[in-house]
Amino acid sequence: MVRSRDILFALLLVGSAVSLEVQIMPSHGEISLGDSKFFMCEVVGAAKFIDWYGPSGDRIEPNRPDITVTRNDESSSTLTLYKAVSENAGTYKCVASMGDQQAEATVNVKIFQKITFTNAPSPQEFTEGDNANIICDVISSPPPTVIWKYKGATIQMEKDVRFKILANNHLQIRGIKKTDEGFYTCEVRLMTRGEIDLRMIKVVVNVLPTIRIWQTEVNATADIGQPAMLTCAVDGYPEPMVTWTRNQVVLEAGEKYSFNDDGSEMSLMDVTKLDEGEYTCIAKNKAGESEKELSLRVFAKPKITYIVNQSTSEMEEQVTLTCEASGDPTPTISWSYGGRAFVEGDQASWTRPEQYKSLDGNVVVRSDARVSSLTLKLVKYTDAGQYLCSARSAIGEDEQSAFLEVRYAPKIHGPVAVYTWERNPVNMSCEVKAHPMEVNIAWFRDGQELPNINTSNIKVFRSLLVSYLQITPESENDFGSYNCTASNEMGTESKEFLLIQAEVPSSPFIQEVRPFSTTAQMQFEEPEANGGVPVLKYKAEWRTQGRGSWQHRIFDAQDGSITEVTVTGLRPETSYEVKLSAINGKGEGESSPAEFFKTEPVRNPNPPKLQGALQSKGNSFKVSWIKQDDGGSPILHYLVRYKPAKDANWKPEIRLPSASVHVVLSELEWDTEYNVRVVAENQKGKSDPALISIRTSSEPAAIPATQGCSSVTCTLASLILSLITTLLLL
Repeated sequence: MVRSRDILFALLLVGSAVSLEVQIMPSHGEISLGDSKFFMCEVVGAAKFIDWYGPSGDRIEPNRPDITVTRNDESSSTLTLYKAVSENAGTYKCVASMGDQQAEATVNVKIFQKITFTNAPSPQEFTEGDNANIICDVISSPPPTVIWKYKGATIQMEKDVRFKILANNHLQIRGIKKTDEGFYTCEVRLMTRGEIDLRMIKVVVNVLPTIRIWQTEVNATADIGQPAMLTCAVDGYPEPMVTWTRNQVVLEAGEKYSFNDDGSEMSLMDVTKLDEGEYTCIAKNKAGESEKELSLRVFAKPKITYIVNQSTSEMEEQVTLTCEASGDPTPTISWSYGGRAFVEGDQASWTRPEQYKSLDGNVVVRSDARVSSLTLKLVKYTDAGQYLCSARSAIGEDEQSAFLEVRYAPKIHGPVAVYTWERNPVNMSCEVKAHPMEVNIAWFRDGQELPNINTSNIKVFRSLLVSYLQITPESENDFGSYNCTASNEMGTESKEFLLIQAEVPSSPFIQEVRPFSTTAQMQFEEPEANGGVPVLKYKAEWRTQGRGSWQHRIFDAQDGSITEVTVTGLRPETSYEVKLSAINGKGEGESSPAEFFKTEPVRNPNPPKLQGALQSKGNSFKVSWIKQDDGGSPILHYLVRYKPAKDANWKPEIRLPSASVHVVLSELEWDTEYNVRVVAENQKGKSDPALISIRTSSEPAAIPATQGCSSVTCTLASLILSLITTLLLL
């Protein structure tokens, strides 16, 4: 027989097994106005009912549009608040019950307004000199703190009294200047939540137009069919529009008047005496308008009536060029040569384009009424050339040139030092300037003319004013000094040239190694010394760190200079060491110190590099790509999408196998810009999209008839071509 004490003990155990515990996760909640959030009520013990009660104490019914209650399983229920409003704030209670057993938990929900910009337009425009109020309207709970910055620095109101933050948080700039233009930052902070947001506002300062008149009175030539030009240079922001009036009548483009793009220059065709008078230039923009008057006076343009060429020899005492001109009013005559202008009274030296300098006081210009002369006291060969005589007055100019011929003995140029190495042929160039140009050029070494019977490794080649000495060094004795001598009827000149033994380049310096999963990019500095001859190649060597044999790859030095190379075929998540050496014609130099790096683990591939080429049809485009780092996993395929730039939606995706290197996009809209994106995908995932923009040609006016085929044959060929294009896209 079971004793009563045992029965009582069993009942106590059963009672303890059905006791309930309730917990809400998260235990408290803050929700930004308009956001959504859910709370999980978890029950320890078996519960028949799990109910939620709102801040008002009422039970929340399931499937309300703003608040839903969902029973997940026997021990949990979810309360979800959608697009929270301020009325949703308060304490929510979860009650679990089973028979006469009951337990509950509460969560306090707070609704706050996060930082929200309601009106902060950009750009905002003002007129220079006005009091500008920069608008930045923002709301939050509690109210925010607004900080204004300019060019990244907080504006110090106490340092510039022109700046003031108004009660509505707008920034006021009293008497705004053009120099105040730029980007202003409206930075908003909520100290209680550590919340921060900002808006960049571009401030544009419009400036009232100003007009600069180079000539208030302009002269023109009457009745010779030549135009006259009136010019007013205008400033202001935005760029002013310019109009011209005469006697308060707006002048329009036509047979009589023409204007440049911005209207600042007006040309009058076939000037007559009736065109003489006052003209008004008017400049307008958003900030206002300005105007100035110009006067047109009609006279005779200058014309050069006499100028002749001259001939002399170098170092003769002097030579004079003379220029005469007519015109009404009397023109001013000036001379120019090699970009340097001379006027009456000049006695100076100048630098020629060839970088030869005349002696001080070598040039003298004298003018008397309508005649001007230019005298060179001591003539050099660099003084030869075209001397331009210009006759100018307020209404125009005329110019003609006179050629000064200077006879002189040869002048030798060319690089003095030439580098090479044994058994590598090289040319020394003896470049000669001379007049007359009938020049004898000879090469010598140790007093012996070259080539001779003892110099089978030396050859001489000759053009009109250049002699090339080709040497193939066979030993150290072939390096050293060589002499070039040139002579004509005016004299002789000699110059020494040096043949120097080249060396291998010094080591480059590796600045940075950027590893990926299966590749690594090395950025480096070129060798300090190239050995006298250009670096032709770079050799990159790498191996697993501290062991294994070195692998290498040779890179050509494109255009004589590169600063980055990429090694490939690496294993993901592996430590490597790499070194770099430079190679010139002499040979390979020393390697740089080894740099160590570790490749990345298997990951998404890098985006491919894109190139585009418009096809001959004009509305077809070929997009090619070069595979980049595959992320340590083989590329599975390439995904191509494209669309007109004006459209929002992309065309259907084109999936191409991993071996593909291009796609041809056909039958595109004419004269339309397209956006194309190409994504590489491996087993790990997709790369970032590579992007390119293209524009198709304008549609041709007509398609020329096809020659040499019947209409049936041409139609069949067109259908076959269309089918091939479709298959390529697929």
